[in-house]
Amino acid sequence: MALITTTVAVRKGCFMGKIKTPEPVTPIASVFTSDEGLFEPVRQILSERLGLCIYASSVLLFNHTDYYTTEMGQNLKRRFFAFAELIKPSKLPSLKHWSNSLEQDWAVSSKRRVNIDVGYISLGKLVLATTKNHSHRLYLGEGIYGEVTLRFVRGHFEPWLWTYPDYASPEYRKFFDEIRELHRQKLRSKFIH
Repeated sequence: MALITTTVAVRKGCFMGKIKTPEPVTPIASVFTSDEGLFEPVRQILSERLGLCIYASSVLLFNHTDYYTTEMGQNLKRRFFAFAELIKPSKLPSLKHWSNSLEQDWAVSSKRRVNIDVGYISLGKLVLATTKNHSHRLYLGEGIYGEVTLRFVRGHFEPWLWTYPDYASPEYRKFFDEIRELHRQKLRSKFIH
């Protein structure tokens, strides 16, 4: 009987995880449009909620898919932005609802002129918010799913089998490596002060 009691006690001590508050994350946004003049006003609006823009990629061709051509036209261009505000990961669904409403603010005749995909970077991953369910996405609430699009392994972001081809490209992953380093510095500053 004593042996059974000891085994139960060991199980409780070894396997019971403690609930912790997750580390804050750095919000990011992918913005693409056929009108490059929209990048700056979109960046400004995002900054009003998410803090100073601390990273802006160069203008990139958005040519990995023609999925958006009918709605948004040809010659789409993309930029990535990252922001100074550290947020709770649980804020991602409300952030996605807000970014969707921004898209509608710039729409003309019910067609979007700008697409804004929000997500976040933590030390271990890049997460994107989406309204589309799939086998590799987790429901976050408020009609929004989360996808771990990239994982940080051996000093760099790496793709999964399901990662979109553009996000899997070395060019894009370099951007996210740079944003992760900014995120790491922000966390260090936050916890030192």
